[in-house]
Amino acid sequence: MVILDKLTVQLLLLLPQQSGGGGTINALVQRFNEGGEWMWPVLICLIVGLAISFERIISLNRADINTQAFLQRVKEALDEGGIPAAEEECASTRGPVASVFQAGLLRADEGIDAVEEAVVSYGSIEMSFLERGLVWLSLFISVAPMLGFLGTVIGMIRAFDAIETAGDISPRIVAGGIKVALLTTAFGLIVAVILQFFYNYAVSKIDRIVAEMEDASIELVDALVALERGESATAEKSIPESVGEREE
Repeated sequence: MVILDKLTVQLLLLLPQQSGGGGTINALVQRFNEGGEWMWPVLICLIVGLAISFERIISLNRADINTQAFLQRVKEALDEGGIPAAEEECASTRGPVASVFQAGLLRADEGIDAVEEAVVSYGSIEMSFLERGLVWLSLFISVAPMLGFLGTVIGMIRAFDAIETAGDISPRIVAGGIKVALLTTAFGLIVAVILQFFYNYAVSKIDRIVAEMEDASIELVDALVALERGESATAEKSIPESVGEREE
């Protein structure tokens, strides 16, 4: 929230400036002021959407670990100290993969079926935590262009009202009114494009983390099965020969 507050203050201090230097920032401020009051809802969508995006990116990067290295450490802990040692390894590691592993290991004394059930159930919970906030981000992606279109329609209505009041179709009145009206649509689309980029990045990150979590969970169950048989959890599994080969 500190980032959101700083960003809001900077934008609010920036908006009243006038275009003097011809720079990009001043040009954007000038266009924003020309767009009228409907530019503010679009700006709010951008600010809140960016705050959600930054929070999700930070959280997902913290949740992203080297899954294969962590899985290897868990297997080594199973061989050296059994399930309690593996639980300690999971407790000392951040991220959804470690949490799912720990939930499964806590049910290891109830059998492999209980472990699989705990992994599936807690995996769904962790996935919902990873996707938290994306619904609101998707909402702002949809709402920002709609607010821009609404501002454009209202601006066009005001432009025709000005033409009716003037009693003459002046090119200056028509062009000025249409330009101001279209600015809200342009800014709404720009906001949607920016937020869509962050949304797609977050979704792709979540998909990769979930895929790694599922693969690692399968290997954890296999390691527990091997441990029950008295085998090493870190032993490489031999690939069975194919059966039913096509005869010549």
